[in-house]
Amino acid sequence: MKKTGHTFRYWQWRVIICSMAGYSMFYFVRKNFSFAMPALAAEYGITNTSFGVILTLVGFVYGLSKFVNGIIADRANARWHLVIGLGACVLLNFAFGWSDVLGRALSGHSEGPLFVSAMVAVMAVLLILNNVFQGCGFPPCNRLLANWVPPKELATKTAIWNTSHSVGAGVVSVLCGYLIASGGDWRLCFWVPGAIAAAGVIFILLTLRDTPSSVGLPELPGTKTELDEDDSKEAFRSFIRKRVFLNPIIWVLAVTDFFVYIVRFAVLDWGPTFLQNRAVPLSPQLAGWTIAIFEIAGCAGMLCAGWVSDRFFGGKTQRMCAVEMLLVAVCMIVLHFLPADASPYLVLFLLALSGFFLYGPQALLGVIAVKQATKKAASSAVGLIGFMSYLSVVVTGAGLGWFSDTFGWGFLFLLMTAVSLVGAILVGTLWNIPEDGYIH
Repeated sequence: MKKTGHTFRYWQWRVIICSMAGYSMFYFVRKNFSFAMPALAAEYGITNTSFGVILTLVGFVYGLSKFVNGIIADRANARWHLVIGLGACVLLNFAFGWSDVLGRALSGHSEGPLFVSAMVAVMAVLLILNNVFQGCGFPPCNRLLANWVPPKELATKTAIWNTSHSVGAGVVSVLCGYLIASGGDWRLCFWVPGAIAAAGVIFILLTLRDTPSSVGLPELPGTKTELDEDDSKEAFRSFIRKRVFLNPIIWVLAVTDFFVYIVRFAVLDWGPTFLQNRAVPLSPQLAGWTIAIFEIAGCAGMLCAGWVSDRFFGGKTQRMCAVEMLLVAVCMIVLHFLPADASPYLVLFLLALSGFFLYGPQALLGVIAVKQATKKAASSAVGLIGFMSYLSVVVTGAGLGWFSDTFGWGFLFLLMTAVSLVGAILVGTLWNIPEDGYIH
């Protein structure tokens, strides 16, 4: 029995660490586009509105893909699910580096409005396809966590795992910032991260495994559900309807995550452009470091939020989320009232602090959903929440792109203050919900 326990701990941490490394590679071939946007705009005259429309389309597709892949992930092998998704994203990123060539072939022109329109269309198609396969990233990882981590440890260990988001986005931000600054060639933002992610495909294939039973270990104790008695397709569909689609708790979490992601994407997608267009502009390198520090602070915030949630809130993660969204609102209102010529380093500090508080709810809302839906429907629940969260691109993509072209960035942080307050109120309505949905 002692040997089994040691073996389980080994495999639990191996799955957590290897899936973290693998999932961070998805960010290498997704968040690179934001850093190519200023260079593409300078070279080809592409407007923020056009970029915003693309961001809206790909965000919606990604959210829909997370939803569909969430349902698939509850019945699929997680390792192969990740390998297929990341492999396809790598190939599409290499193709994106040739989007100007494809635009010339499609339009028959090497410059002018027809060429630019064709190139924008090519970029949109490639990014949409990329985000179809990006949806194969989080759902299988969520399935792994639900099957390898007991509910009472889920907030802490999910918070640890969720640092993979910030590591991937942070590293690719710095990498792309330097690639653009050193040569100005936007293509490198796709080819270099794509090559690194290709190595990630091999890593996942060699190191990752699926459920405890796939390596000869018993399943987690205390996680019994109705599907343990009847695991037929009909029973599974009935279970999904009850625990996910007809569950009001899941819907409140989904709408809350919508508001969390508005704030997150406002910084990640438009941050590099906003920071380089201030009264005191930041260089591409410093803009890259600013977004990276936002992510690094987010890592620390997730770890702190997970530990505090389990240690002081008795696993009632929704209470921690409500408190942190209020603190995000405080950071946003302070940023709004900063003078236009405020020190870039003060802006950096406040963005980092907002990231510290924001990434707690970003990671832990999914923990609440997993506990309520149980490990049998964990990915379906998080897939639905993911779809709702990525509907936020309607606001942060085309909405903010149009707003910046029309009015500038003056009221960005005031808008984010209101968004944060709404998120805090919503998740606060779940203050006293049951601990989980397992049969006790």
